[in-house]
Amino acid sequence: MNLSFTVTQNELSDILLNLSPIRPVFIWGAPGIGKSALVQKFADDVGLPCVSLLGSQLAPEDIIGIPQIKGATSEFIPPKMIARQEPYVLFLDELNACSQEVQKAFYSLIHEKRIGEYHLPKGSVVIGAGNRSQDGAIVKTMSTALVNRMFHVQLVADPQQWINWAYENELHSWVIDYITQRPDHLFSEPPKTEEPYSTPRSWHMLSDALKAYGAGEKEVPESILRVLAYGSVSASHAGLFLAFVKNLSNKNLLSQIIKGDARFPSDPKDRDVLYFVSQSFRAKLLMELPEDKQKMDKNAQFLTHRAKALIKDLSHISLELAQMIVSSDDGKVLPEWFMVEIVRDLPRLIQNDK
Repeated sequence: MNLSFTVTQNELSDILLNLSPIRPVFIWGAPGIGKSALVQKFADDVGLPCVSLLGSQLAPEDIIGIPQIKGATSEFIPPKMIARQEPYVLFLDELNACSQEVQKAFYSLIHEKRIGEYHLPKGSVVIGAGNRSQDGAIVKTMSTALVNRMFHVQLVADPQQWINWAYENELHSWVIDYITQRPDHLFSEPPKTEEPYSTPRSWHMLSDALKAYGAGEKEVPESILRVLAYGSVSASHAGLFLAFVKNLSNKNLLSQIIKGDARFPSDPKDRDVLYFVSQSFRAKLLMELPEDKQKMDKNAQFLTHRAKALIKDLSHISLELAQMIVSSDDGKVLPEWFMVEIVRDLPRLIQNDK
């Protein structure tokens, strides 16, 4: 399922607080984007225990229970983990990965908070979550009856909100500083092949690995750092992360270059620094230049003025990297009005790029 609108982490938290007590909410999103963590945070915030069921590992009897004879009749006895006496949050993770028979078992639980004759305690909340079909995860078509029983939202990763969360949860400073400079690297779409890729969860995993090795507090061999990075996040991001770590003393270099207090490194031995700064510069332009030129504030006006001069300076050091900044090879395009000015003032970049 692809919804017309998406929500960020903070927006989802607000939706769960307001809607989930009255209607079941289903959260769509790619693996590793933070669905489970946000549900757990919601449960903690409202002071309820969270019980998680993994849809891909359930059979119908895990939901409806087993029959028990009582006198001349029988009744189904629901599982102990569901049949609780106090209100709680029931989190149905990977709900769209379970079989059609299991989905049917969820109908009354989701719609009426009931299994047979057992009713969830008053104040209980039911939340579902699952991956999208394009994510390469195990998913099955969700029945229309089940879809119609829930309110649906699609979660996307918001870099600044994640950075705030990372500070609060004391993730490794290298990871926080890197995503601060390259917020576009927080999440990448799942690849077609079996390989690590970047998500909020995988950056958290890299942070844990760096802490386990004491990186930053003691010397860690470059070969180990390479294993940790390439084993956690997308290969292209891992390479740039390693270049960032190697040149931590230059972490404020881009800001200094934009202000005019420093220049692009031109020494051949600093090629990896130049590449990282150039990539970061392009990411900054993509994030901060508005699509409509008339909506520029003073900061965007200054950045635009400096950008054209800096791209020209960079072209004298590396025409390839200067062209990379204004290219659309990655599918991301700088604002049209900015590209018109680049074509007018720096035609050599565009001509050589064709």
